Amino acid sequence: MSVVAEIKDGKVVESQSASSLARDKVKNKSTLDKDAFLGLLVAQMKYQDPLEPTSNTEFVAQYAQFSSLEQMQNMANTMELTRASSMVGKVVVVNTTDSMGRETQIEGRVDYVTYESGKSYVSIDGALYSLDDVYAIEDQSYLDAMELAQQLAEAIDKLPIMDNLTLDSAKAVTALDLIYQQMSDYEKSFVPKEYTEKLTAYVKRIAELQADYDKNHGSSGDTTKPGDTTKPDDTTKPGGDTENK
Repeated sequence: MSVVAEIKDGKVVESQSASSLARDKVKNKSTLDKDAFLGLLVAQMKYQDPLEPTSNTEFVAQYAQFSSLEQMQNMANTMELTRASSMVGKVVVVNTTDSMGRETQIEGRVDYVTYESGKSYVSIDGALYSLDDVYAIEDQSYLDAMELAQQLAEAIDKLPIMDNLTLDSAKAVTALDLIYQQMSDYEKSFVPKEYTEKLTAYVKRIAELQADYDKNHGSSGDTTKPGDTTKPDDTTKPGGDTENK
């Protein structure tokens, strides 16, 4: 597995993912694995005191301990890889530290996982991060609620300012209010209070404008409202056909 490093001012700038990999390599070098224990057992047999040799029973006991350790390590590695594989396709938050010692959080969707030197790594936007650095897994319902709340807020921001509001915006305001009313309590909790208050004010203002319009035009016979380009006596059908009277 290769890691591409950035060169800046003639020096190698270690990326956040590279820092994670390098830290794990140092950690692996300082940890005794099954090969190290086997090497110690062989060295003990090779350099034992010929006048006071270790009994066969003791060697068998040590070998049994070694076999048990190997099985436990294999089981731990399998569980770690299974845990990492379950994150594929999910959005996670990773705590990472770059070569300058700056701690940051990275959020992204896990594309795939890889396994090297007894460690699992998740790939996010082409960079690898240690499984140990994964801080949280974001639930899909959480992401959907966040996205819906953001879209609603953006749509409210596109409405005219309150002083310039007319009945031409009545359909837009009504549609946004309907969307909000149909949201679950969980989804509504992601909408900032300032936007719920803003939407309530828009709905109230549209109701006032509508009441004023109905009061002033209710008995005139003209049922055409602002924003409505269809005249009461217009019998034009879709496609441009005109009904003959």
